[in-house]
Amino acid sequence: MALNSLNIALADDDEDDRFLFKDAIEEIKIKTKLSLFTNGKELMDYLILPNVILPEVIFLDLNMPIKNGMQCLKEIRENPKLIDLSVAIYSTSSSEKDIEETFVNGANIYINKPNTFKELKAAIEKVLQLNWQYQTSALNRDNFLLRI
Repeated sequence: MALNSLNIALADDDEDDRFLFKDAIEEIKIKTKLSLFTNGKELMDYLILPNVILPEVIFLDLNMPIKNGMQCLKEIRENPKLIDLSVAIYSTSSSEKDIEETFVNGANIYINKPNTFKELKAAIEKVLQLNWQYQTSALNRDNFLLRI
């Protein structure tokens, strides 16, 4: 069954980053429904609602107030209802420690926030075109860090 549109969620405390992400999503050729959250607590509260339609992909910033991306990732991977969600870490951090820790804790892909709008569009489009079934079954360090 083909999806009419992809449900996407972005949790990012930076208003400008949310705005640019929304603009980039609107310009790509993949039909999406985007839900925006300003912190990890908002995202997690939404994901555990009783009749929520879960997103196909969550873009998750690491550095957020109230509940950070790492805490969200761990909660997602510990919750049987959420464990199979595809999680793309979307962060300014290029720290090997952050990359390694998110990989070990079950993120599907790691994206450094691009410097230009064109690169942002390309990164989002590439992530949304991934065959997530293959991506999650073949998780390894070589395909974890997305380079644009």
